[in-house]
Amino acid sequence: MTDRLARRFAACAAQGRAALVTFVTAGDPDLETSARVLRSLVAGGADIVELGMPFTDPMADGDAIQAGNLRSLASGTTLHRVLAMVADFRREDSATPLILMGYFNPILAYGPARFAADAAAAGLDGTIVVDLPPEEDGELAPDLGRFGLHNVRLATPTTDTARLPKVLGGASGFVYYVAVAGVTGAASATDTDIGHAVARLKAATALPIAVGFGIKTPAQAAAVARHADGVVVGSAIVSMIGAASAARANDLPEQVEGFVRSLAAAVAGARTKEVAA
Repeated sequence: MTDRLARRFAACAAQGRAALVTFVTAGDPDLETSARVLRSLVAGGADIVELGMPFTDPMADGDAIQAGNLRSLASGTTLHRVLAMVADFRREDSATPLILMGYFNPILAYGPARFAADAAAAGLDGTIVVDLPPEEDGELAPDLGRFGLHNVRLATPTTDTARLPKVLGGASGFVYYVAVAGVTGAASATDTDIGHAVARLKAATALPIAVGFGIKTPAQAAAVARHADGVVVGSAIVSMIGAASAARANDLPEQVEGFVRSLAAAVAGARTKEVAA
């Protein structure tokens, strides 16, 4: 099993902080700009990057990411081109974990075994397939395992005690806890709710717990970082990309890097401030 994720989470833990996980839709607003944005995420301090596979019907996503999917598809992005972008990134960065996140349909059309082989060759570390529950991921999980790719699973506020072992049973890399019921970019969960949820998951698995959905600001990221092993920020970055694209701004990567830098600083100082308080 590829160990970039394990090394990165371990390094962040050794520094006494959570990992900052950022999400963008690959190819948004176009592949060339998206490649520059990917590098700006890392330059700004992202520890792990989730790349969204553009899809016509992203049912778990809110308006911002839906719009990002449409921009990406309109520019001609395909899964093959996304993997090529990853391979190009790997030529200069062999350390930053990259997770492909999205829906099963593009993978099914590509061919699960072929996808797993090509994803591993490109330098991906794993996948988060939103609409492939544990009961059905036999169509993909064996191929991921065969090529050393992590199968990151989702847990939600409605994942009860009876179902949790099934969700965690085939998970690897980390567990993505969806903090709120609903789509991405929705209202944020309370600090107490997140604390209880993370504690419950940690009692059931040794995998790192990353929390996402509804985290838009450095202050919100810091609040989650006090509990979780990872903090996921996506819609706020995709919204920035959308606004800059609409304005035809030339400094989009620099804007993204600056925002990510503010998130990284907040996450890095979250537990220190808690101790000081």
